[in-house]
Amino acid sequence: MRALFAVTAAWMAVIVTAVAQPFDSVREASAANVAQDRPRSSFPGTLDQHPTIDYRGGALHDAVTTLQHDVARGTVTLHYDGRPGFLLSLLDRLGVPVDSQVLVFSKTGIQRAFTSPEHPRALYFNDRVVIGYIPGAPVIEIASHDPSQGVIFQTLKQDSWLPAQFARSERCLSCHLSANSMDVPGILVRSMFAGLDGRAMPQLGSFLIDHRAPLEQRWGGWYVTGTHGSARHMGNATVIDPAKAEAAITDATLNRTTLPDRVDSAAYPRATSDVAALMVFDHQGHAMNLLTRLGWESRIAAADGRPDFSTGELRALARETADYLAFGGEAPLAAPVRGVSDFTRTFSSGGPRDRRGRSLRELDLQTRLFKYRCSYMIYSPAFDALPAPAKTAVFARLREVITDRDTIDILDDTKAGWSQ
Repeated sequence: MRALFAVTAAWMAVIVTAVAQPFDSVREASAANVAQDRPRSSFPGTLDQHPTIDYRGGALHDAVTTLQHDVARGTVTLHYDGRPGFLLSLLDRLGVPVDSQVLVFSKTGIQRAFTSPEHPRALYFNDRVVIGYIPGAPVIEIASHDPSQGVIFQTLKQDSWLPAQFARSERCLSCHLSANSMDVPGILVRSMFAGLDGRAMPQLGSFLIDHRAPLEQRWGGWYVTGTHGSARHMGNATVIDPAKAEAAITDATLNRTTLPDRVDSAAYPRATSDVAALMVFDHQGHAMNLLTRLGWESRIAAADGRPDFSTGELRALARETADYLAFGGEAPLAAPVRGVSDFTRTFSSGGPRDRRGRSLRELDLQTRLFKYRCSYMIYSPAFDALPAPAKTAVFARLREVITDRDTIDILDDTKAGWSQ
C-alpha cells in the first residue's frame, strides 16, 4: 500500500527491538499485521484535496479543539501547577484518568531530547484523547481523535507566565500518517529495544502492536509495572550488547511491581506504568485507525456515487473493522495479568451498562484482555460518526461473529442500531 507521506520518527511511536529479525526485513513485523498486509487502495490526492476529507482545513469536533475554544472564550481556565505545569488541569478537563499513566523511556518523538530512562515520556489516555508529558519539556503533546477527521495532533506550551497556548502540530504526521497507521492520521504503538541511555535501536527490528500481538513482542522501550506469571515481554529492558539483545530480558525486567530506581518517580503523578493500561492502550490505537479509515473510505465512495459495501474494498474494510472490534485474532494470555495501579477498577467502572449492570469495559486479564467479546470503542464518537451504510455493514458483520450471549445482551441494551 502506497503511503500518503513518508515514514520517519514520531512522538508516540514506541521503540522496542524485535530481536529475531533485522529492521529492514520487517514492515513492523507482528501477527498484528496480518490484516494490514492485504492490498489496500490509496486515497486520491492528498489530505487536503478531497472535499470530503480536508484534514487541515475542515471543521473539527474533537475534545481538545472544543476545550481550546472554551479556553479562548474564557469559559474554562487551565491552571499551571508547579512541576507538572498544565498537565493535571488538562487531564481533569478532558476526563483522562491519571491512573492510565504508561511510561515510554526510548528517545523517540518530537521531544526526544528530553526523554530518557530517568525521565520517560508519560502517556495518559481515554477513548478520545492521548496526552504526552515529559518533566521539564517545553510542551505537552496531545493526540485527539476527531469523529470524522482522524487524530488531530496539538501541543500545549508549558509556560507559567502565559495563559494556555495550544498549537496544531504538523511534525507528528511524519510518522503518524503512513502505511502503519492505515494511511490516515492515527495512533502507532511500536515495540523496539533501547540502549542504556534510551537511544532507540531500530536496527534490531520492531513490532507494530495491537491486541493480536503476543506479549513477548510487546513493550520494548516502555516501562511495565504489574505481574504476568510465566509470560515474557520486552518491557523494562535496556540493551548493553546489541549482539545479545535478548539477554536484556531477565527476571529483573519481568513481573516488576515498581519502577526501576533510576526513574525519577516523584516527577510524575503516579509511580507506575500499569500493565493493564498498556494492554488497553495497545487495543485502542488500532481501533481508532480502523474507524478513521472506514469513515474516510465511506465518505469518498459516497461522494463518487459508489458506496457499495457488498463487494470490494468497502466490504473488506467493514469486515476488518468488525472483526477487530470483536477481538478477532486476539493473542491469548499465557498467565493471568495483574496491574499495580487503580486503572483496572477505574477503567472497568465506566461506560454504558445493561439492565444487569454489565459493561463492555470490564477487564478479564485471566486468559484474555476483556470479559466480553465486543470493544468499548463501539461507543466512541468516531463509530457513531460513520456514514450510515458503513455502520450497517459493521453491525451486520458483528452479528455474524459475536456468538457470546452475554455480549449480545449488553449490546441489545446499550447500543442503538446494533440489532437492526
